[in-house]
Amino acid sequence: MKKIYQFLLCTVMGWRIKGSMSTNVKKCVIIVVPHTSWVDFAIGVMARGAIGLEMNFVAKKELFKFPFGGYFKWMGGTPLNRHKNENKVDAIAAIFREKEVFRLAIAPEGTRKKVEEWKTGFYYIALKACVPVIAVAFDYGKKEVKLAEPYYLTGDKDLDFAALKKHYEGVTGYVKEYSYEA
Repeated sequence: MKKIYQFLLCTVMGWRIKGSMSTNVKKCVIIVVPHTSWVDFAIGVMARGAIGLEMNFVAKKELFKFPFGGYFKWMGGTPLNRHKNENKVDAIAAIFREKEVFRLAIAPEGTRKKVEEWKTGFYYIALKACVPVIAVAFDYGKKEVKLAEPYYLTGDKDLDFAALKKHYEGVTGYVKEYSYEA
């Protein structure tokens, strides 16, 4: 399957994958920027297949019921049971503890529209779960999926955000005017 995804993404669609993701990193938070369109999901599925590693997402548990539940699980989804007294950061950190392999992909912009600042949930999830962050850029201008090396958070949010945002300088989203400006 990996070869099929590589053929489709790279040969048919003309994209390149720059960088790699180590099989040794079994748990991490993958931040994908910019998130400007539903097309990002398709590129993400193709890139994940071409890279050939399990990558995951979380969604509310109600989405994992018939008829789509099996599909979402097959795609790497994990249902999130959001108890009234448990915040999402704690709930997702618990998922990291339960699983042997969990590479959580998340869009820190939190929307497909233009944003000036990232939401902080991914940061606190990574801190609480004690896992690195891997910055991934979908650069539609260059047709590149750019993967950074794992970044281990220091606990200084401003320093960590500045280091992570460098990976996105000059990156263009599918909807250019919604692109995140690092």
